Amino acid sequence: MDVDFWGVVNGTKAFLPHLIASGDGHVVNVSSVFGLFAVPGQAAYNSAKFAVRGFTEALRQEMALAGHPVKVTAVHPGGIKTGIVRNMTAAEGVDLKGLTQTFDKKLASTSPQKAARIILDGVRKNKARVLVGYDAKVLDLIVRVTGSNYQRLFSTVMSRMVPEAR
Repeated sequence: MDVDFWGVVNGTKAFLPHLIASGDGHVVNVSSVFGLFAVPGQAAYNSAKFAVRGFTEALRQEMALAGHPVKVTAVHPGGIKTGIVRNMTAAEGVDLKGLTQTFDKKLASTSPQKAARIILDGVRKNKARVLVGYDAKVLDLIVRVTGSNYQRLFSTVMSRMVPEAR
């Protein structure tokens, strides 16, 4: 929470007054697909990323209601080819090495360069939410269509992909 949520809040609070005073600007906060749905073994990360989403969506509304010129976008990347999984901590009992291999081989499908282009395009269009990667779009659609029933589906899929997530 200190980095994944409070880092976003404190960074926003530090720069927002300057953006408002300048008469222009755009706050871009990075959540995750894990801010759209939850999975077993990632409760702490899910909590932080759902919090980033809520904070950013509320901030967007607050800027509009106050008539401030600052735009706000929440970014929800899917599997980006970075070292994020290799450098994370996981819940007790989760095989981090196995999770890293699964992520790298099956889930990380978007290059960092493509992710940057998608985010910048979303900012130019003043989108409230930017989904990065085909996987993020599909997962978001599944959650929207199935509602809370996605939890049963995702638990089953996660148990097959990462047996330690059971």
